[in-house]
Amino acid sequence: MTSIIVSVLIVLLLASGLFDVVSWAFNIPAILVLAVVWVVGMYNELIKFRNRVREAWSDIEVQLKRRYDLIPNLVSAVKGYAAHEQGTLDAVINARSKATAMHLDPSKLTAENLKAMQSAEAGLSQALGKLFALSESYPDLKANTNFLELQRELSDTENKIQAARRFYNGTVQEMNNKVEQFPSNMIAGMFGFTQQPFFDADEKETAPVAVKF
Repeated sequence: MTSIIVSVLIVLLLASGLFDVVSWAFNIPAILVLAVVWVVGMYNELIKFRNRVREAWSDIEVQLKRRYDLIPNLVSAVKGYAAHEQGTLDAVINARSKATAMHLDPSKLTAENLKAMQSAEAGLSQALGKLFALSESYPDLKANTNFLELQRELSDTENKIQAARRFYNGTVQEMNNKVEQFPSNMIAGMFGFTQQPFFDADEKETAPVAVKF
């Protein structure tokens, strides 16, 4: 809003000078001051959008960490009833290790490293899917209170990850619009603001783990 008001004032000052309403001796310094105010306001607005993107990314990381923290307990619960299914259990642990190794600096997100992270998360989701499919063969495990509680917590976490992802993508959309649209794109170019990658969109990768009770 501030940048719009300043832009209108600059146009009015230019018009007043052209039609000799106000002398250029006043107009030129006033226009320069308003131009500086406009640049500062636009810069601060871009900073605000960039910080929102980073905050939204932090929300995703919080939920992913919660997911990672649940997995060892889940594996332990399954192991107590299906210790001989070591291949499936090892696959989950290995997929978790790959996913946790993909921590990304929110100030250095790129389409490439985000795609690599999504691939690791997809591998973890697939491994968890096999683990839950395995539990169908063990009625005592399915009835175990601890296992059921872990299932509920994981299901809740998966929903929160999806909500955080949608919120992040929404803030990225706002940021990218600001970087692309005129006249804010000029300030974005001057100060190195760039478009941010989406955390999306392949439903095979981002679909939550099917948790059955």
